[in-house]
Amino acid sequence: MGEDIHDNTGSGSANANNEKNGESAEGGVKYYTLEDIRVHNMINDTWLIIHDKIYDVTSFLEEHPGGEEVLLEQAGADATESFEDVGHSTDAREMLQQYYIGELHMDDRKEETKDAEAKNAGESSSSWAMWLIPTVAAAAVGVLYRFFMFEHKSS
Repeated sequence: MGEDIHDNTGSGSANANNEKNGESAEGGVKYYTLEDIRVHNMINDTWLIIHDKIYDVTSFLEEHPGGEEVLLEQAGADATESFEDVGHSTDAREMLQQYYIGELHMDDRKEETKDAEAKNAGESSSSWAMWLIPTVAAAAVGVLYRFFMFEHKSS
């Protein structure tokens, strides 16, 4: 289903354990494509993508405080935005790590990463303008105020 960075070698029990937590025998990360992930969208097989990391949350469905429906809505897809919108606690983020099985394949990330970089570049220039324009406007108002106040005093 996914690609390994390294070949899996070693004993059968070690490989089974390493397959379960998404690592190859040498400790490499297991990569999955979007096509691999999309098929894991059932109640008995639920995977989520959060920040380009893949989590198998099947065993957590019944325990999720927001209900299993919330997770099943996002199953087999990128749940990053929904996860961040809820504002999960630090404990929830730490708990998520136990369900980690691998990462999104680099080919499937590129488009999203480029879009994010373009968006961040736009935000940088607009955030610059967010403080520069009011500063210039306040300075102009201050200069005009002083000008008119001195005009009234001298006449």
